Parts: sequence; C-alpha cells; structure tokens
Amino acid sequence: MYNDKILYYRKKNMLTQEELAEKLCVSRQTITKWEKGIISPGLEYLIDLSRIFGITIDRLIKEDDCFAEEGQKVDTNHLIHFLVKAKKSTYAAKSNKIEAAEIDAHEYAYHEDTYQYYDTFYGSLCFSGQEKVYESNHICWIMNYCGKVLNDHFNGDFLKEALLQVDEQRPFRGPEIYARGDYTYLSRMSGDSNDFQGTEEIYDCSRKIYEGLYHGGRIK
Repeated sequence: MYNDKILYYRKKNMLTQEELAEKLCVSRQTITKWEKGIISPGLEYLIDLSRIFGITIDRLIKEDDCFAEEGQKVDTNHLIHFLVKAKKSTYAAKSNKIEAAEIDAHEYAYHEDTYQYYDTFYGSLCFSGQEKVYESNHICWIMNYCGKVLNDHFNGDFLKEALLQVDEQRPFRGPEIYARGDYTYLSRMSGDSNDFQGTEEIYDCSRKIYEGLYHGGRIK
C-alpha cells in the first residue's frame, strides 16, 4: 500500500503532518489516517501529493517501488541506544563541538561503530536546528527543533541539565518534567521514534521563560 510512501516522502521533504495538511486543505487527522492506511486519498489528492513531493503518481502508488535504494534497514533498539548516548555526549554535556561547515552555525558530532550523529543549530536567544543520525553513511533519523527565550531569567545551563535527562523511552529532548529550585522543564510529545512531534517549556516559578518545538522520525 502507498500509505508508507506518503509517510516516507513527507519526512523526506521535511514536512510535518500539519504542514502537509495545510498544503492539501485537509485536516491533520486525515494525513494520519492516510499514513496508517485507515483510509486512502482520492485521485485529486494523489495528484497534489505527487506534485508536493516532486515525484510521479506511478512512483507514489506502485507497490514495486523499493525504498532500499534510498535508505537502509536500521535496528531500532540499536539506533535509540546510540541516539541517547550521542545526545548525552554533545551539546547538553558541552562536549564534542566541531568546526561548523556553514556560516553562523554551531555543530556537535558523535561517532560510534557504524553510527554518526550531528547536531547543527543557528542562533542563541531565538534558535533553530537539526539533529541527524547516519548508519553506514546512510541517513536514518532526523529531528528538527526551534526555541525562543522569553525573558532574562532564562538559564541555558538548566536547559542543558534537563536535556541530559533524555532516555530511551523519550529519545527526543528532555523528560516529561524536570525541576530544580525555581526552574521547571516540561516536555509534551506524541508519537514514537519513528514519527513524533512535541513542545517544551521552562518556567521560573509560574512564569514561562522559554518555549520550543520539535518534530522528526525515521528516514527510510
């Protein structure tokens, strides 16, 4: 079925479900149902999808289209284990920063066996970035994120401290809740490591001082 292809090409084009839904003038729930194979898009939507993804309709619907030429099968458990280890060994730990290839970028890298992890972001008080994992030189996982500092009480070290609490159950940003002193970090997310989206916030007592968004998943 082509539900897997809709999911694959949406991620390949770095689109969230909301962004794709907006382009097609449908609800996010409709995109979810298409990707899960609960319902199928009509011909008019298949035409629009092929245009958005930059592919032919045949490529979208033919069952013999093999994803192996563009991706590699990755053991999820090994990937998650490596991802958590990489996150705890880079930005949050103030370690493994490398010279960025792009102007004004900050970049961290961590390699182990056949896996390579890169975290690249721009900005400080208002920032945007991307984490990527490669397995045997083929990209297999991506997370996009952005955040904004809302007032002078923000503490960057506390954010790093929260991000160090990442675990294999939530291998994205920080934990659902983490607190120290007057600071509280909150993260709400939906989905799993294959397809997820979430928000994060930091409060100083009851005052919100930081907010962020993230989304991503497996690349096949």
